[in-house]
Amino acid sequence: MCLCSGFLWYSTQEALNQTTMLKDTQYTFPGQTGVYRGKVRDTYTVGNLFISIATDRISAFDHILPKPIPYKGQVLNQIAAHFMRACETLVPNWLLDTPDPNVTIGYKARPIKLEVVVRGYLAGHAWRVYKAGGRALCGVTMPDGMREGERFSNPIITPATKAEEGHDEDISEEALLDQKIVKRDEWKQLKRFALALFYQGTKMARDRGLILVDTKYEFGKYKDEIMLIDEIHTPDSSRYYVQEGYRERLESGEQQVQLSKEFVREWLMSQGFQGLEGQTMPEMPDSFIDSVSHKYIDLYEKLTSRNFVKNPYDNIEDRIYNNVINFLKRHV
Repeated sequence: MCLCSGFLWYSTQEALNQTTMLKDTQYTFPGQTGVYRGKVRDTYTVGNLFISIATDRISAFDHILPKPIPYKGQVLNQIAAHFMRACETLVPNWLLDTPDPNVTIGYKARPIKLEVVVRGYLAGHAWRVYKAGGRALCGVTMPDGMREGERFSNPIITPATKAEEGHDEDISEEALLDQKIVKRDEWKQLKRFALALFYQGTKMARDRGLILVDTKYEFGKYKDEIMLIDEIHTPDSSRYYVQEGYRERLESGEQQVQLSKEFVREWLMSQGFQGLEGQTMPEMPDSFIDSVSHKYIDLYEKLTSRNFVKNPYDNIEDRIYNNVINFLKRHV
C-alpha cells in the first residue's frame, strides 16, 4: 500500500546536512527567567509564559538519538497546534500562539508529574507486557485471548510517572493516589479530560482514514485550573494504524500498517537496543533518517489534510528568535 501523499521526496543528499538542522537552541530572551531542555523541546520561561521550541531531536526508549530528523520539529509543532485548537472547547489548554513553525507560546502551567496514557488497542508497550504473559498493566486487567492490534472493548487508562531523567514508570491508580501525586477529585478530572480528548482524536483520525491506537496526555495547573500542556496526537505521543485493511490484517496475523514513532523503536530493537544498561545506541544510516522524515511528513498531511510546506533551514535560529521577540513585544 502506498502511503505517499503528493509531496516531493526528500533526501539527505540534497542541500541539507546534520549541521543545518535544529538540534538544540541557546537563546536568551528579554525577561527570561529559566530554560528547560527536554528530549525534544527546549522551553524558555518569560514571565507567566512558556516559549516551547520543537527541535529536530528524536527520542526512543527515553534516549535522545544521536542524529536529528529533517523537519521533525516543524511537523510536531504544527500537528500539536492543529489538535490543540480542534480540542480547545473540550479541555482548557496552554496554547496562546504559534509565532513560528517550530514555536508554541502558552501559559506557564505547573506540570503534573504524570503521563495519562489512553489505549484503545493492544499495541506497543501493552502488547509487549501481554506477549510476555502479563495480563495487568497499571492495575488494569487485560482480557485473555487478545491478538496484537486488537481493539479493547473500552479504552483503558494506564498512567506513568513523569521522570526528570531516565525511564518513565508505569503506576496504578491506587499507587498514584497513595503517593499523593494528585488528589482523588483531580485524578477523576484528568481521566475525564483524557477520555474526551481520546474520543475527539479518534473521530478526527477516522475522518482521515486512520485509527488512533493509543496516546498520552500531559496536564498542568495554571492559577489552580487543570489544563492540557505539551503536545497531543502527534507521532511522538500517539500511535496510528491505517484503517483500510485493518480487519483483514488482524485476522491474518499480519503486522498493521502504522504511522507513529513505533517503527523507530522497532528498528532500534532490531539493532539490539532498548535503552537498557550496557546497550549501545546503533548508528543511524542516512536511508533510515530519510524514511523517518518521510513518515513524519506523511502523517502531518494525512492528519491535517494540508500539504506540508517545508520552511527553509537557512538562518532558522535567527528566524525563530525574531518571531519570538515580535510576539513578546506585542504581548508582554
